[in-house]
Amino acid sequence: MTESAVYLQPAFILQHRKYRETSLIIDVLTRDFGRFSLVAKGVKKSKSKTAGVLQPFIPLLISYVGKAELKTLTDVEIVQPFAQLRGLAFYCGFYVNELVSRFLHKYDPHPEVFDEYGLCLSHLSTGENIEATLRSFELSLMDHVGYGLQLERDVNGAAVNPLKHYAFDAQLGMVEAVDGRFSGKTLLAIKSREFVDPLVLAEAKILMRAVIDAHLQGKPLKSRTVINKISGILKNG
Repeated sequence: MTESAVYLQPAFILQHRKYRETSLIIDVLTRDFGRFSLVAKGVKKSKSKTAGVLQPFIPLLISYVGKAELKTLTDVEIVQPFAQLRGLAFYCGFYVNELVSRFLHKYDPHPEVFDEYGLCLSHLSTGENIEATLRSFELSLMDHVGYGLQLERDVNGAAVNPLKHYAFDAQLGMVEAVDGRFSGKTLLAIKSREFVDPLVLAEAKILMRAVIDAHLQGKPLKSRTVINKISGILKNG
């Protein structure tokens, strides 16, 4: 927060909102300075070409100034080439953005999360294996912010048995249980990021939702509702 000027910092826009008549407040994820907000002055003026650049999912190089918490954007460049998100992947991108906004504290740099985020967008842009891409990002994000899952051992330290079943306890971790929702085989596959098996993918979604909800303490993710609606439209269309 003490930097007076930063030049050509790799960044992605997480969201933006109107500020006064001609400006925007943009929330960014940067490689070296973490997540924070900038004011982009005058970008909504008719002659401004910058507003079209300040969109989510576009890799940018941003320059900004300011010692206060709210910095001022001075320049922005698009990093070429980049792949656009379309269809369901576009809405899933906002889910990823919401996760980043919820789990990263402001001005807390996580270069590894920045790299994982860019990789996630790249995979989403193909329109293939979207669920697997989201699960991989969720797992990596939890690891990097200190909420990583112990999936190869249960709460007692015993190795997870692929033939047994386990329940997830938000305080303890994986607990062996005859009627547990998750098979040991699934837990080990999730640990290895192996999402070829549809059953593993389905159980991984249930597990990660439970994990994320536990850490968010019941605060809902708005993007989930949107994705569910879009998914229903696409299936029925």
